Amino acid sequence: MNERQPYSLPPGFAQWLSLREPADVAARSTELVDAVRATLTDGPYVVRDLGAGTGSLGRWLAPLLPGPQQWVLHDQDPDLLARACADMPTTAADGSAVTVRAEAGDLTRLTADDLADTALVTASALLDMLTAEEVDRIVAACVEAGTRTLFLISVSGGVRLTPSDPLDDEVAEAFNAHQRRAVAGRHLLGPDAVEACTAAFARHGVPVRVQPSPWRLGPEQADLAGQWFAGWLEAAREQRPELVDRTAEYERRRHEEARTGRLGVQVDHVDLLALCH
Repeated sequence: MNERQPYSLPPGFAQWLSLREPADVAARSTELVDAVRATLTDGPYVVRDLGAGTGSLGRWLAPLLPGPQQWVLHDQDPDLLARACADMPTTAADGSAVTVRAEAGDLTRLTADDLADTALVTASALLDMLTAEEVDRIVAACVEAGTRTLFLISVSGGVRLTPSDPLDDEVAEAFNAHQRRAVAGRHLLGPDAVEACTAAFARHGVPVRVQPSPWRLGPEQADLAGQWFAGWLEAAREQRPELVDRTAEYERRRHEEARTGRLGVQVDHVDLLALCH
């Protein structure tokens, strides 16, 4: 497998993944999981988690699925993979065994042969970090291998903050442009990822089910709301440096609202299921 890293990890990424895990759990579509579960055999079967990070998706999904499972965790970062493997559950929904192994490398280069033994390919918060070409390759491999594909928590560009502020829409527009930026010659899909993935499956004649999976952050998620806002604004300013001075008071006010639990945040995501088998 080509070992090119498809994207770089920012400092503190593992801590960010841990902080966001409860919000991801609350947002993911159990309806799509039910649809997957209805198609699974008794097992044993293989589940491949693309961009596994610290393993939050496996911790949530493995106990919801029946039968003996072998999870294969794919990521570029061996340290994250080691942590993910150590924290994976060992028991499926019906008490069957769950085992795990890791594969470090470029997940965008997986082929149909690599997926030949796979019942389900899944990922969480991954698609927006990929390019259209990379999504096309992953989809083509899944279709050729005939595997179920469940992609969760893909950003779709919508953000709503309460109380509202006149600068919210301008910052959101700049942030979405930043998500579509070019990185080392790679043009990221950002909020266009779900549409691109759905279109890729359609070109292979495979229908796709989608479900909204928004984060809804209130006082109980004040730490996450504050850190999310900081990263959101930082990316917008990077895209449009003229926002730095204009958003100084906005930043101070929003952080105070987050600190005191008065900032409400909705971040729109979409979950996607394609049954290729």
